[in-house]
Amino acid sequence: MTPEPSRANDEVLRRVQGEFLEMPGLRLTEAQARRLWGLDAASCGALLGALVDAKFLFRTRDGAFMRVEHATPVKATLKSRATIAAA
Repeated sequence: MTPEPSRANDEVLRRVQGEFLEMPGLRLTEAQARRLWGLDAASCGALLGALVDAKFLFRTRDGAFMRVEHATPVKATLKSRATIAAA
C-alpha cells in the first residue's frame, strides 16, 4: 500500500522542519534542498515556499533558505531630507 499524497507531503514537511530545527544556522539553496531530501524541482519549490509563507523559513539575498530565528537584521543608516538637502 502506498501512502496517500497528503500524508507523504506532511512527512516530508516534518522532516524538512526537523532538519532546520536540529541544525541551527542551516542554510540551503533550493538545489541543495532537492538533493538532500530527494525532491523534484516543483515539489521542493512548493515546500520551501510554504515554509516561507508560514514564516518558518526566509530567503536570503542570494536565494538560500534559513530558519527565521537565525535571521540577522540588516542595519541601514537613513539620512533625513534636511541632511541630504544640506549636502
